[in-house]
Amino acid sequence: MSPSSSFVSTQAAILAATATVVVAVVVMVWPAVATTVAGMVVAVLMILGAYWWGSCSGSDVFTKSRKLELEVEPQYSGARIEGDVITLDFVKKMMDDFKNQKCLHKRYAFQIVLQTREMLRALPSLVDIDIPDGKHFTVCGDVHGQFYDLLNIFELNGLPSEENPYLFNGDFVDRGSFSVEVILTLFAFKCMCPSAIYLSRGNHESKSMNKIYGFEGEVRSKLSETFVELFAEVFCCLPLAHVLNQKVFVVHGGLFSVDGVKLSDIKTIDRFCEPPEEGLMCELLWSDPQPLPGRGPSKRGVGLSFGADVTKRFLQDNSLDLVVRSHEVKDEGYEIEHDGKLITVFSAPNYCDQMGNKGAFIRFEAPTLKPNVVTFAAVPHPDVKPMAYANNFLRMFQ
Repeated sequence: MSPSSSFVSTQAAILAATATVVVAVVVMVWPAVATTVAGMVVAVLMILGAYWWGSCSGSDVFTKSRKLELEVEPQYSGARIEGDVITLDFVKKMMDDFKNQKCLHKRYAFQIVLQTREMLRALPSLVDIDIPDGKHFTVCGDVHGQFYDLLNIFELNGLPSEENPYLFNGDFVDRGSFSVEVILTLFAFKCMCPSAIYLSRGNHESKSMNKIYGFEGEVRSKLSETFVELFAEVFCCLPLAHVLNQKVFVVHGGLFSVDGVKLSDIKTIDRFCEPPEEGLMCELLWSDPQPLPGRGPSKRGVGLSFGADVTKRFLQDNSLDLVVRSHEVKDEGYEIEHDGKLITVFSAPNYCDQMGNKGAFIRFEAPTLKPNVVTFAAVPHPDVKPMAYANNFLRMFQ
């Protein structure tokens, strides 16, 4: 059952229980008029229930008609989408508005997120990416709501386009307090040109993490409660891994607690759910490499740690050359491990405004796909602290 259908069932049960209680009270207090009054009450509840059900039923938390009902006020001076097409001019204007701490109208935010949801739904859990000879491809790691550092990546490496494609490898949100700006920018580029940008799910694209580490509170503050459920639904549509030219395996977390996992196994994972606490999907999002061979417990308490021998066998079993993953802050923005067969890339410099690390991204050139790592420093951002929208208890320790 999807998160939204579960929510629907709960609300339907509440309506039914309410009707039952009201009827019982009427029968006890006014037995003479019980039939008439109870009938009226039940009718009213059914009408309200039908109205509510029509607006919330199914896996679509929001319908196109509801989006179109959001009128744009005459005084709104921000970026606008004309019709159904999201253009580069719109994305540039939106990013410039975000840079100046202006908000995007909710109507256009709905449009971006709904269009992204439809595109992501149609993808397999593992996406194959073809990079033509002579072309390049850029992989970025965690951005974690650091919007101004995302803008710097685009300054250094160019905007996403068909000729300059990117893969952002999970953890777009949380920690940094500009997560809404980050996710809307990445989603808008995806809508503008699906082959310009690819998106992998990270362990922070989940309800439980968003509730604790800031994204849920930020969405509620900058957009609305409605968007909290919508983003949760879209995050469940994100692919879990990508393969570049049948050579490079890109995943947010890491590898598995068992040998023999094939790419075909990953492709068939039913990802349309919140991340489970064990199994292949969990391990793809949560696992980390370790210097020792074999496998060990995870320092995070979820997933596992895996050694160079595990990486080597996985690559051999699937005729691959390299694993690229993210998920861990690195002093230089990246780290090469496991005899050169595994690279961690992390793209949030000076993580949480206190780690002092560099950020990095990797450019691959076809046909060799030799990784070229580019590092960069953090850039200034407005005086909004990391985790400004996080759980109050956590903020006590910031």
